[in-house]
Amino acid sequence: MRIGTAEPESTFLTQGLALKAVFERAGIPGPIDVLESPSASIENARRIEAGDLDFGFMAANWIGRALRGEKPFEAPIGLRMAAPMNLGPMYFIARADSSIQTTADLMGKRVSVGPATSGIAQHVHSIMGALGKSFADFTPVYLDLAAGARALANGEIDAQMQCPIPNKVMTALDASVDLRVLPYPDGALDIVLAKNPVYRRAIMRAGALRALKTDVAQPGVVNVLVTHERQPAAKVAEAVAAILANADELGRLNPLFHGIADLWAPLKTQGPKALEFEGVPLHPGALAAYRAAGLLA
Repeated sequence: MRIGTAEPESTFLTQGLALKAVFERAGIPGPIDVLESPSASIENARRIEAGDLDFGFMAANWIGRALRGEKPFEAPIGLRMAAPMNLGPMYFIARADSSIQTTADLMGKRVSVGPATSGIAQHVHSIMGALGKSFADFTPVYLDLAAGARALANGEIDAQMQCPIPNKVMTALDASVDLRVLPYPDGALDIVLAKNPVYRRAIMRAGALRALKTDVAQPGVVNVLVTHERQPAAKVAEAVAAILANADELGRLNPLFHGIADLWAPLKTQGPKALEFEGVPLHPGALAAYRAAGLLA
């Protein structure tokens, strides 16, 4: 089994390693390889289509485009949903000694937005576009999470887009630099959520960072595990069943999985559409696993 994730130290990679541990303990035949994908969601979709991956991590905002063959994808990809992985808040940070107080103050500043082809950069486009802004209104700096964190610590940039929390890069940065999570001006977050239906309101709790004294709402994206329509149903069902049976263990291995059961709970009331983000159907094997677990009629 080959699982596509993202760049080194990324949250997708750490989640993929936790999945590998759970799959191995569940007796899923190996070897189980967790593979890095520098362009994360986009690269994983392409590699799934090419047959290089059996499963891949993606942010839910990309999967519909891949299914329909919309840019940056050259042709439709036969993606199918396997399971939600986590709800990841996306948030801008600045040094606590900065004059930047809210997201409105990012205009004219140097902001690390992730690699140019990354999902993070696309999220910044979506968020800023919803607010009537573009990359022309500030100076985008195309650095991965780790390089962006170093640049922020060194004063080489003014702010950075981070996601989700916790992640290794954020934890290390927070330990060395006093940071501010930038709130949205009144009404701005509601606009972002209304114009990006795939996003959800995510709450970053006080104490999540050393300098975070109160809860702060941010846009969040559901990250998902996807596969291809050609994957054998038995293989997908085995993987999804292992995830369902080991929710607590996944949370112990990686705190990003805390609350994962809340993401599939709506199946009981909404049916399969609860997990068919952006119109991407559940794989028949996933449907079978959810039914066997009593989550679907």
